[in-house]
Amino acid sequence: MSKEEKKDQSSTTRGPLDKFEPGGELGPIEDRNEYEQRLNSLPLDQRELAQENTRFADLCHYFSEQKTDVPPEVLEQIGRLSKLTISERIRALKNINRELMEHVNDVDQGPSIRQ
Repeated sequence: MSKEEKKDQSSTTRGPLDKFEPGGELGPIEDRNEYEQRLNSLPLDQRELAQENTRFADLCHYFSEQKTDVPPEVLEQIGRLSKLTISERIRALKNINRELMEHVNDVDQGPSIRQ
Protein backbone atom coordinates (compact mmCIF):
# COMPACT_ATOMS: atom_id res chain seq x y z
CA MET A 1 0.00 0.00 0.00
CA SER A 2 1.42 3.38 -1.02
CA LYS A 3 1.83 6.29 1.37
CA GLU A 4 -0.99 8.15 -0.37
CA GLU A 5 -3.36 5.20 0.03
CA LYS A 6 -2.50 4.94 3.72
CA LYS A 7 -3.11 8.66 4.13
CA ASP A 8 -6.51 8.39 2.41
CA GLN A 9 -7.43 5.40 4.56
CA SER A 10 -6.40 7.13 7.79
CA SER A 11 -8.42 10.23 6.92
CA THR A 12 -11.57 8.15 6.38
CA THR A 13 -11.05 5.87 9.37
CA ARG A 14 -12.94 7.20 12.36
CA GLY A 15 -11.18 7.04 15.69
CA PRO A 16 -12.58 7.13 19.21
CA LEU A 17 -11.77 10.83 19.60
CA ASP A 18 -13.61 11.94 16.46
CA LYS A 19 -16.72 12.60 18.51
CA PHE A 20 -14.84 15.60 19.99
CA GLU A 21 -14.08 17.07 16.55
CA PRO A 22 -16.20 19.85 15.00
CA GLY A 23 -19.47 18.31 13.85
CA GLY A 24 -19.01 15.35 16.22
CA GLU A 25 -21.46 14.41 18.94
CA LEU A 26 -19.34 16.12 21.61
CA GLY A 27 -17.53 18.61 19.39
CA PRO A 28 -17.46 22.37 19.84
CA ILE A 29 -20.74 24.17 19.28
CA GLU A 30 -20.59 27.47 17.43
CA ASP A 31 -24.34 28.14 17.43
CA ARG A 32 -25.39 29.69 20.74
CA ASN A 33 -28.97 28.36 20.43
CA GLU A 34 -27.76 24.80 19.90
CA TYR A 35 -25.42 25.21 22.87
CA GLU A 36 -28.30 26.37 25.08
CA GLN A 37 -30.48 23.47 23.91
CA ARG A 38 -27.78 20.92 24.72
CA LEU A 39 -27.11 22.58 28.04
CA ASN A 40 -30.78 22.58 29.00
CA SER A 41 -31.08 18.88 28.14
CA LEU A 42 -28.55 17.97 30.85
CA PRO A 43 -29.47 16.98 34.40
CA LEU A 44 -29.31 19.95 36.80
CA ASP A 45 -25.93 19.15 38.39
CA GLN A 46 -24.29 18.46 35.02
CA ARG A 47 -25.82 21.63 33.58
CA GLU A 48 -24.42 23.72 36.41
CA LEU A 49 -21.01 22.08 36.00
CA ALA A 50 -21.10 22.74 32.24
CA GLN A 51 -21.97 26.40 32.86
CA GLU A 52 -19.07 26.85 35.29
CA ASN A 53 -16.71 25.05 32.90
CA THR A 54 -17.84 27.39 30.12
CA ARG A 55 -17.19 30.44 32.31
CA PHE A 56 -13.76 29.03 33.16
CA ALA A 57 -12.98 28.40 29.47
CA ASP A 58 -14.06 31.97 28.62
CA LEU A 59 -11.79 33.35 31.34
CA CYS A 60 -8.87 31.22 30.12
CA HIS A 61 -9.49 32.49 26.59
CA TYR A 62 -9.43 36.07 27.90
CA PHE A 63 -6.17 35.42 29.79
CA SER A 64 -4.66 33.97 26.62
CA GLU A 65 -5.71 36.96 24.51
CA GLN A 66 -4.25 39.33 27.09
CA LYS A 67 -1.06 37.23 27.28
CA THR A 68 -1.57 36.93 31.04
CA ASP A 69 -0.74 33.85 33.08
CA VAL A 70 -3.32 32.14 35.24
CA PRO A 71 -2.13 32.54 38.85
CA PRO A 72 -0.22 29.47 40.13
CA GLU A 73 -2.55 28.99 43.10
CA VAL A 74 -5.48 28.71 40.69
CA LEU A 75 -3.58 26.14 38.60
CA GLU A 76 -3.08 24.06 41.75
CA GLN A 77 -6.82 24.15 42.46
CA ILE A 78 -7.58 23.15 38.87
CA GLY A 79 -5.27 20.16 39.22
CA ARG A 80 -7.36 18.87 42.12
CA LEU A 81 -10.77 19.20 40.41
CA SER A 82 -10.81 15.66 38.99
CA LYS A 83 -10.71 14.19 42.50
CA LEU A 84 -13.89 16.01 43.58
CA THR A 85 -17.51 14.99 43.34
CA ILE A 86 -19.66 16.94 40.89
CA SER A 87 -21.17 19.17 43.60
CA GLU A 88 -17.73 19.86 45.10
CA ARG A 89 -16.35 20.52 41.62
CA ILE A 90 -19.11 23.06 40.93
CA ARG A 91 -18.33 24.90 44.18
CA ALA A 92 -14.59 24.80 43.45
CA LEU A 93 -15.08 26.10 39.90
CA LYS A 94 -17.28 28.94 41.15
CA ASN A 95 -14.49 29.92 43.55
CA ILE A 96 -11.84 29.58 40.83
CA ASN A 97 -13.89 31.71 38.44
CA ARG A 98 -14.41 34.33 41.14
CA GLU A 99 -10.66 34.41 41.86
CA LEU A 100 -9.89 34.75 38.17
CA MET A 101 -12.37 37.63 37.82
CA GLU A 102 -10.76 39.36 40.80
CA HIS A 103 -7.35 38.81 39.21
CA VAL A 104 -8.59 40.28 35.91
CA ASN A 105 -9.95 43.28 37.81
CA ASP A 106 -6.64 43.76 39.66
CA VAL A 107 -4.61 43.48 36.45
CA ASP A 108 -6.94 45.82 34.54
CA GLN A 109 -6.63 48.48 37.23
CA GLY A 110 -2.85 48.24 37.09
CA PRO A 111 -0.61 50.30 39.31
CA SER A 112 -2.12 53.62 40.20
CA ILE A 113 -0.04 56.68 39.42
CA ARG A 114 -0.15 59.63 41.76
CA GLN A 115 0.64 63.10 40.62
